[in-house]
Amino acid sequence: MRAVDTNVLVRLLTRDDAAQVDAAEAFVARGAWVSHLVLAETTWVLGAAYGLGHAAIAKAVEMLMSHETLTVQDGDAVAAALEQYRRKPSLGFSDCLVLEVARKAGHTPLGAFDKNLGKVHGAERL
Repeated sequence: MRAVDTNVLVRLLTRDDAAQVDAAEAFVARGAWVSHLVLAETTWVLGAAYGLGHAAIAKAVEMLMSHETLTVQDGDAVAAALEQYRRKPSLGFSDCLVLEVARKAGHTPLGAFDKNLGKVHGAERL
């Protein structure tokens, strides 16, 4: 299966460049894979460059996960990360994803200096 880069997902979500939206839609129409890294980068871009808030970012991740032709890497870990992200607005999506991937792999506790992440079950504040 083909894979997509961050900017392809950003175009699909923001729809801010018609030519690139058309190209992105054409590329993913035959199916495309979304890696954890690309998903994490996408959430960062949506917040940092587009100013989207917590709820809008959560909605964007949900839209990508339910997209008919996209396959998100390790969807169950991403779903758990999204659930954690929705419950803990003080966390970034990437923090939630790192924790849930570690949890699924059996590598907890996740050591972190982040005081908010350190409060989450499965993480340990250093």
